[in-house]
Amino acid sequence: MLDVFAQHPWWLATCLLLLGLVVGSFLNVVAYRLPLMMQAQWRRDCCELLEQEPAADEPALSLAAPNSHCPVCKAPVKPWHNVPVLSYLALGGKCANCRARISPRYPVVELLTGLLTLWLGLHFGPGLQLVGAALLTWALIALTLIDYDTQLLPDDITLPLLWLGLAFNLGGTFVPLVDAVLGAIAGYGILWSVYWLFKLLTGKEGMGYGDFKLLAALGAWLGWQAIPLIILLSSLVGAAVGLSLMVIKRRGREVPIPFGPYLAAAGWLGLIWGEQILAAWLGTAAPQP
Repeated sequence: MLDVFAQHPWWLATCLLLLGLVVGSFLNVVAYRLPLMMQAQWRRDCCELLEQEPAADEPALSLAAPNSHCPVCKAPVKPWHNVPVLSYLALGGKCANCRARISPRYPVVELLTGLLTLWLGLHFGPGLQLVGAALLTWALIALTLIDYDTQLLPDDITLPLLWLGLAFNLGGTFVPLVDAVLGAIAGYGILWSVYWLFKLLTGKEGMGYGDFKLLAALGAWLGWQAIPLIILLSSLVGAAVGLSLMVIKRRGREVPIPFGPYLAAAGWLGLIWGEQILAAWLGTAAPQP
């Protein structure tokens, strides 16, 4: 199969684009349902702690069940209405049953995932690096959506992502294993230290523990050398967006802004162009003879 892809690159490009579109559709489901599943589990945990019976009418929810349906009329989505991007365009962005408006975010996420997966194929070519980069990219997209919606970075994604990064680097797929382990330690430790320093100085929490785990996962994939770059890029973009929201939407400084999307974006840039960015920055910062 690798020989076929090497001899016919357009086959690889087509397969990756289609795969990315399908995965993007699934990521929409993950971003919507996983926070609801977490909340349901928290309620069950609270009932168990308080020795109370959980609500009997709470519907069972998982990533696979129940089937997708319209949130307005509850009509199930038929399989031919669930084709990534194309179904949205064919239906004019509306439910086939009640004509309620469907958010354009769904096809945007599908198309974005497809294009990023295609880009990874063009950048890495067929091989283990492509598999790892695709898994990392898909996880970062899901975390970005969830954190943007709920300001949560689920352990169900961040912790497996960390161990998966270490597993891929057992053979040095992206960085040597020692660099990956040090990256995980540094990623968690740096933000943990910033969190407690900020809390001691202000009495407030500046970020969540999910941010520590996400940066640790990125360190496990990209090595300790990428941590300063990720922190710098995410901080600059986060500060720019935060100031823009304060000016344009008149949001106060007390309104929390999710940091996960900026970490995810910086991590993805580090995955693709990390060495070039560091080389350019170090070359610019180096003193002239």
